[in-house]
Amino acid sequence: MGIRACGSSMSEAFENCARGMMSLMLDLEKIRPERRVRLAAQGRERESLLVSWLSEILYRVEAEGWAFRSFEVSEISDTSVRAWGTGEALDPERHVTGAEIKAPTYHMLELREEKGRWTAQVIFDV
Repeated sequence: MGIRACGSSMSEAFENCARGMMSLMLDLEKIRPERRVRLAAQGRERESLLVSWLSEILYRVEAEGWAFRSFEVSEISDTSVRAWGTGEALDPERHVTGAEIKAPTYHMLELREEKGRWTAQVIFDV
């Protein structure tokens, strides 16, 4: 199972990847934008940064019980990202779960810029 996300910037591609991953796990329309949570990740280069970014979000969902509806990248470079995730505490009664994602993988991982358009592809271990 995987996603392909695009954006007019690397920041937007990262935001859309995170949103795409969350949409596989939960119905985003049922998540209330009640709180913003600070998110950060680091990687050796862009591709490993994307995997670290998605892994950080999965950690927050699984270990801390967050349901994220949207993401806003505030700072990004080839090796680090700082952002906000907006959502609420995960409520099993209201948030119907979809796929159980264990981790983003490096299999067929892509992150590239072509003519001002960023495209990312991520396959997940489920």
